[in-house]
Amino acid sequence: MTMERARMELHPPNDKLLLVFLTLMIHGVGTLMPWNMFITAKSYFVDYKLSQNYTGEQSEYGTYFLSYVGFASQIPNLLFNWLNIFMNLGGNLTKRIVYSILIEVIVFVVTVVLAMIDSSDWPGAFFWITMITVVILNMAGGIYQNTVYGMVAKLPFKYTGAVVLGSNISGTFASIISILSSQFASSVRTAAIYYFITAMFVLLLCFDTYFALPLNKFYRYHEMLKEKEAETHKKAGIDVDGRPPFWTIFKQAFPQLFNVFFTFFVTLAVFPAVHSDIKRSSPDFVIGDELFVSITCFLTFNLFAMLGSLTTSWVTWPKPKHLVWPVVIRAVFLPLFLFCNYRPLGIERLLPIYINDDWVYWGIAVLMAYSSGYLSSLGMMYAPQSVESHHAVTAGMFAAAMLITGIFSGILFSMVFPLIVRTNFLEWLH
Repeated sequence: MTMERARMELHPPNDKLLLVFLTLMIHGVGTLMPWNMFITAKSYFVDYKLSQNYTGEQSEYGTYFLSYVGFASQIPNLLFNWLNIFMNLGGNLTKRIVYSILIEVIVFVVTVVLAMIDSSDWPGAFFWITMITVVILNMAGGIYQNTVYGMVAKLPFKYTGAVVLGSNISGTFASIISILSSQFASSVRTAAIYYFITAMFVLLLCFDTYFALPLNKFYRYHEMLKEKEAETHKKAGIDVDGRPPFWTIFKQAFPQLFNVFFTFFVTLAVFPAVHSDIKRSSPDFVIGDELFVSITCFLTFNLFAMLGSLTTSWVTWPKPKHLVWPVVIRAVFLPLFLFCNYRPLGIERLLPIYINDDWVYWGIAVLMAYSSGYLSSLGMMYAPQSVESHHAVTAGMFAAAMLITGIFSGILFSMVFPLIVRTNFLEWLH
């Protein structure tokens, strides 16, 4: 036993200045940065690069851009999240995190270059190059996100909450940068360049802070506890280095894995596809048309999801056994958003609008976002606790994979809503 190890066992170190908490929060920002940057930059792609005014031709690329980005983002993310649990994708945790961040930075460099050059004569090629970059970005992002949740499972459970909080801050950050760049940049192109360069700097910050973690005594202490626990299990004849019992871990953690899945399913069924197509009902509403979607949809969702995540640092209610009830009750948001002034592009709405008040719609949006951040944080924090401690890393990875599965399923389900509003299904019920 080294002197440092003996000292740490006698006097367990604290997380001074919350450095480890803040570092993991930064990594939470980084894990969802690619997804948030591309969906929040919708106007750059749809109203500029793929618009009829810029390209001189009408195409479906802009109309279905968010759907295409959703699939290009989440299919590789989903695939690599699950593969990362069962397969050794590139060695230890450090290699996985380092290489995945570097790939993401390179892809953002390509995205900035695409923003700088004139692509008006080749909109189809621009669209498919963008989709390929999104696929590569999210292959790397899937490994990065899953590995971070596995890594943080070694620490006290509030540190998993730090990663979830960071992922929600990521959306708020992307929304604010989007609004500021659009207001102060001289053109949409310049705004996009600033916007994507900012994402690169955030990822480079994640890269730097990752290497600072092993220098922190608090982090080293908890790694030491895991090593000590592994030694104890080995002496007791428990194989901790072999292949984990995946099915046993999945069954034990399933209640919390379902909570994570269903929370994100409901959220992504509504946001951003339905949420961003809700129009202002009153011409006198305090927010004008130009910023209505940016503020009531993207900024509101990301800000209040962040606040919901932050709340779990002080309040953890309900307890694991009862978390499923508020998670399932959230399904009420699906019809509520449909009853707002939801106007999908190119669809004639026949379903009556029951919520015509912009303030009521905004209140529903706040509740949906806050509950999403709060309940998803609890589920992610409870999942590693629901299994034996030496299986916590695998349970954390399962939770991250279920998070992405919920996102992907929600995006798929959101495509049903335009079909629902074009038919007045309520008449069939009478």
